[in-house]
Amino acid sequence: MGSLLVRGMIAGLIASLLAFGFAKVIGEPQVDRAIAFEEASHTPVPGEAAEPEIVSREVQASVGLLTGVALYGTALGGLFALAYAFVSGRLLHLSPRSTALVIAAVGFLALYFVPYIKYPANPPAVGQGETIGYRTQLYFGMIVFSLMALAIAISFGRQAIEKFGGWNASILGTAVYLVLVVIAAYALPVINEVPEKFPADLLWNFRIASLGTQFILWTAIGLLFGWLIAGDRERLAR
Repeated sequence: MGSLLVRGMIAGLIASLLAFGFAKVIGEPQVDRAIAFEEASHTPVPGEAAEPEIVSREVQASVGLLTGVALYGTALGGLFALAYAFVSGRLLHLSPRSTALVIAAVGFLALYFVPYIKYPANPPAVGQGETIGYRTQLYFGMIVFSLMALAIAISFGRQAIEKFGGWNASILGTAVYLVLVVIAAYALPVINEVPEKFPADLLWNFRIASLGTQFILWTAIGLLFGWLIAGDRERLAR
């Protein structure tokens, strides 16, 4: 377990560097545009003191971004390794590379993409400050619903294998998951706090950058972790 955890964290750290590069090149220009829009839209009140800049924008877009992505990616890699240890040989009987890619695909869809569809990422100037706690609760609530739906779907699929076969059971399990998350998404409230004159292309580009960063992170972790585990098994087999 310790060896798996170390390899997962290594894979997560390397993957985070790739995700950082994408976020820096594609995402940060959108953040700068959003900040400029926010500043242009703000009407200063006479006598109002400017808010002190605790961390400069340059630091936020470089060292701050790298540190945040690296910590997140390393932690995600560790959790990925734990998921691999639980799934491999129990739920999946595939090669290490295939198992890692399946976990990466399912994790990306259940933990990020499905909640993202309901509550997509927003750049600065989008969203009211007084609702940030409420919006955060809704987002994590959607993640919890997605994970619960995934657990129910997996349980249902495993029980259906003997009666319907592996392929049909997989289709049924997927259908159960989709039905449950659609119900959850419909039940949860809609949040739309985009300013009326906010550029549509900026909002779209920022959300694509956010989605792309997560996609690169999950894909790279799956590929790197599978490669590391497969390499270990090949060395032991010699």
